[in-house]
Amino acid sequence: MWIIIKIFYESSLQALGSLMGNKLRTFLSLLGITIGIFCIIAIKSAVDSLETNILSGFKELGSDVVYVDKFPWSNDAEINYWKYMKRPQASIDDFEMIQENSKLGQLSAYAVETGGKTIKYKSSSVEEAGLMGTTYEYRDIYDLQIERGRLFTPMEDKTGANTVILGYEIAEALFEKIDPIGKDVKLLGQKYKVIGVLASEGDNEFNFISYDEVVWVTYNNIKRFIDVSEKGRAWKRLAVKAKPGIESKELKGEMTSLLRRSRRLRPAEKNNFSLNEMTAIVTAIEGVMTALNWAGFIIGIFSLVIGMFSVANIMFVSVKERTNLIGIKKAIGAKHYMILLEFLVESVILCIIGGMVGLAFVWTLLTIVSNTTSFPMSLSFSNMLLGVIVSVLVGIFSGILPAWMASRLDPVVAMRG
Repeated sequence: MWIIIKIFYESSLQALGSLMGNKLRTFLSLLGITIGIFCIIAIKSAVDSLETNILSGFKELGSDVVYVDKFPWSNDAEINYWKYMKRPQASIDDFEMIQENSKLGQLSAYAVETGGKTIKYKSSSVEEAGLMGTTYEYRDIYDLQIERGRLFTPMEDKTGANTVILGYEIAEALFEKIDPIGKDVKLLGQKYKVIGVLASEGDNEFNFISYDEVVWVTYNNIKRFIDVSEKGRAWKRLAVKAKPGIESKELKGEMTSLLRRSRRLRPAEKNNFSLNEMTAIVTAIEGVMTALNWAGFIIGIFSLVIGMFSVANIMFVSVKERTNLIGIKKAIGAKHYMILLEFLVESVILCIIGGMVGLAFVWTLLTIVSNTTSFPMSLSFSNMLLGVIVSVLVGIFSGILPAWMASRLDPVVAMRG
């Protein structure tokens, strides 16, 4: 064990000595390793960050939830746009049918959304604000956090009281440093009391719904002022969350039956609705991200192959320069594996140095991007570990042949030089 530790120590010193003694040659040889690791890890980190941002944007849609919509969440929606456009939107009748008769759904929620509304507080106002009216259950399906105040009470929901919850940016624009809770604002020509402010969602460009810019009231309130019928321009959304242990396939089957009954479709008529779920989006995103990761790996592998041959060349030169020393070591009893390990460790250390430089470049690039844009990116520990592992493997493949040749030298011939 002590011998192996000593070999690692001496090989590390020799690798650093080679690096310092032949700076230009070593730099050019390790450049391929650095570029290869940079390409692989930079692209993988960028893709991981992109995937995280996209999925966090869809997180607010909830999990184990099926959505009723005109359009399917697939490419077919673009191909057959006009076919799906003719379908009716989800209605309050659909919601009530599912809520009253579903055996597999734990919760169901209905939302009506429209834009272009003005909300005022004294001399401050926000124009083109998004207005959302929802049923009471909405709060339990979607991942919404209250920063200040509270959510709607059952009584406020039932009576359609003039109470409102503001998105973070709406509250900031109207009240700045004033506490908005309990203040009266003017909306839809009516006076509303502010009961809550939603927590900020940050600058995620992939949020499905920007709750920072929403004005939230109850459904029973919004239907008094907005046309919520099929003829109205408001966007309707119906979501159903499955009970624990119920698969989405089972829930979809039940919902199909209930929606056909709600819409009075005859047995021969096709469904005039689509049932969507997050897994379809997640699967599509993961497929794209996998393809991007492979693209980065293929680009990086070419640089690594070039770097591999360069490091192998360094090791062949190192074996040639230390032939006499190898002969002396073998003459006094050094085993084949000791010589093999000595040069193999030296090759691995050189590649790790090149890989670490590549990781440093990746970290610098991601830090600059995160600080200068609204797109957060980071170098995860798993990607750092991947970079080190790839560097070690390249070092092994680069040094195995020179190390094997050094270990097979005849001590007498080697000492002659």
